[in-house]
Amino acid sequence: MSSTEPPGVRSTAEPASQVGAVRVADGERLRTVALPGLEMNVRFRPPLSEGLPPALFVHGLGGSSQNWSELMERLAGSVDGEAVDLPGFGWSPPPADRDYSVTALARSVIRHLDAAGRGPVHLFGNSLGGAVSTRVAAVRPDLVRTLTLVSPALPELRVQKSAVPTALLALPGVAALFGRLTRELTAEQRTRGVTDLCYGDPSRVTAEGFRAAVEEMERRMALPYFWDAMTRSSRGIVDAYTLGGQHGLWRQAQRVLAPTLLVYGGRDQLVSYRMAQKAAASFRGSRLLSLPEAGHVAMMEYPEVVAAAFRELMRDTTERETDRSTEDGKG
Repeated sequence: MSSTEPPGVRSTAEPASQVGAVRVADGERLRTVALPGLEMNVRFRPPLSEGLPPALFVHGLGGSSQNWSELMERLAGSVDGEAVDLPGFGWSPPPADRDYSVTALARSVIRHLDAAGRGPVHLFGNSLGGAVSTRVAAVRPDLVRTLTLVSPALPELRVQKSAVPTALLALPGVAALFGRLTRELTAEQRTRGVTDLCYGDPSRVTAEGFRAAVEEMERRMALPYFWDAMTRSSRGIVDAYTLGGQHGLWRQAQRVLAPTLLVYGGRDQLVSYRMAQKAAASFRGSRLLSLPEAGHVAMMEYPEVVAAAFRELMRDTTERETDRSTEDGKG
């Protein structure tokens, strides 16, 4: 363990492409953050220079910290970035209380940031991670400097047909039934289905990237808690969609103070492209990046475009903070 790491953190030191069975991109490292009742795997890149602002990346349902590797690499010179595996996903074990609600997942992100003392961060979220990040930004504005949401899972009145199977996982018994109906599918077939669902153009996935995804699918399907995590997380999204009042996600979006970048894909089969305008109106002073050819994971499909949009947001935010500080000094 490095002497600079906070208590409860265990790190890998190997820079190789794999640590044990964990796939790690060149330049990435892994560490385990252990807190009472919570353990999370964290993927990070040692900063290229001192003083870079911290950033945190939160994946979506069924995803992992690997979903952010492409974007993290492109932002390595701009932020000190790390991506978490939410409890029960990637290489993080399930939470002790088996609570996969959006609120519980947001609490795990907050606990990690509080323990690490990294806030305020440039916070990124995709899909479920977008809902989690919205809740974090609303309830703990002190932890979030900017917010970047890629196809955030915010409530829709008319859910897209292709998203219905995910919602159905929340129903009692459906996960077990789905598992029995699909048990003959190979990891490659399952991965192909996920790729076709999440990418606007599946051909953008490289052969190496697809092989890595198949390996990850094989590993995850062997986990005894895989379906439980998927089921309870799906139920958590559905429950969050039905919450009203101050706890409703759209109401919380209106409470977000951090400058926000919204990224929506025109070929997204899980989060409707038509929600982009509603989101832009809900997050005050937000900016919208529309990518007509992208699907649900624009940060994986067009990382260079998302990176450029974020750098612009970060630059403008820094300039505003500097101007405000100057005005305060004069006052």
